[in-house]
Amino acid sequence: MSLDSPLPLTILIIRHAEKPGETWPGSGLTSDGQEDEKSLVLRGWERAGAWAVLFGTSLGAESYPRPSAVYAANPEAIFLDETSQRPLQTVIPLSERLGITPIISYSVGQEVQLVSEVLHSSGVVLICWEHKAITEKILPGIAGEQKIEDLPHQWDETRYDVVLRFDRISPEAPWSFCQLCPCLISGDSTVLLT
Repeated sequence: MSLDSPLPLTILIIRHAEKPGETWPGSGLTSDGQEDEKSLVLRGWERAGAWAVLFGTSLGAESYPRPSAVYAANPEAIFLDETSQRPLQTVIPLSERLGITPIISYSVGQEVQLVSEVLHSSGVVLICWEHKAITEKILPGIAGEQKIEDLPHQWDETRYDVVLRFDRISPEAPWSFCQLCPCLISGDSTVLLT
């Protein structure tokens, strides 16, 4: 690649998979089956496997390209007196399938630093994060001054099934944006976030 070549960037953003609570009863479970309230519930582990198939094979075709880098919130960092294993657990099956190590350099609360690093990347980057921080910090950080139609302002508390996708052909080019609803697991929705 010559130095004059554009550096296209695709950013895929997903929320961590299902957690313990009213919607999905049962305990969170570690990968070895130990109960842990900071981990995914069984349906969350199913979704993590479904993401691995969608993004880690050719089944996703052009809409769901294979990531060259995967970011997840640091599971050991404390934010609002809590830690969470869920973002990293969500991408472990995908990272293993791709043969890459997830990048966990940033924690919830460090979205500015995360976005800054990702915006200086090229290729396909997947981010798995906490839903409120996605809509409040990550999306506005990526969009910057650009007005993007259909950029969601909140993430429905019950939704774990949406992919937000940004594309640009070079660092100077405007973003294109879309929401994708792949309907991987029964009960998933095609309704877009608002």
